[in-house]
Amino acid sequence: MEIIPLAQDELEVLHLCDGEGKNQIEAGVCMGVSRGTVQRLLASARCKVAQALVGKKALAISGSI
Repeated sequence: MEIIPLAQDELEVLHLCDGEGKNQIEAGVCMGVSRGTVQRLLASARCKVAQALVGKKALAISGSI
């Protein structure tokens, strides 16, 4: 089975925006990054999750918590 790596910061931004309903500015404040960085991470994370679901691939969370 193919594994798609999901970075810790991508997981965190997914949790903040999609899980907790924060907007990108609020998520950026929580993470200590710019809104642009949040936007980039969120787009990347959502793409990886979609690829995993549609392609029946595994997600592996990389990095420390």
